[in-house]
Amino acid sequence: MADEERGRRKVRSGIVVSDKMDKTATVEVVRTFQHPRFKRVVRRRKKYLVHDAENTLKAGDRVRIIETRPLSRKKRWRLLDVIQRAQ
Repeated sequence: MADEERGRRKVRSGIVVSDKMDKTATVEVVRTFQHPRFKRVVRRRKKYLVHDAENTLKAGDRVRIIETRPLSRKKRWRLLDVIQRAQ
C-alpha cells in the first residue's frame, strides 16, 4: 500500500559491475530500442548507484532495482531483489 500512495516507482534490472563501496553497488542497465530513422536495434547502457544495506551484492549478480528518494548525491535507487547470483 505504501508504494501505491507514492505513485508508480520505476523498476529496472541489470548486472552489478562494482561492489567496492560501503553499502553501495554500481548496477549497469542495458536497454535496446529501434532507432526511429534507421530502424536498427540500438543498445544503450547506463550505470546506477544502488543502496545495498547488507553489503550482499557481488560483481556479476543480476538484480532488480527500484527508484527511491535521494539517499546521497548520486544514489537514488535501492535493491529490490537478486535475480541470479554470480558464478
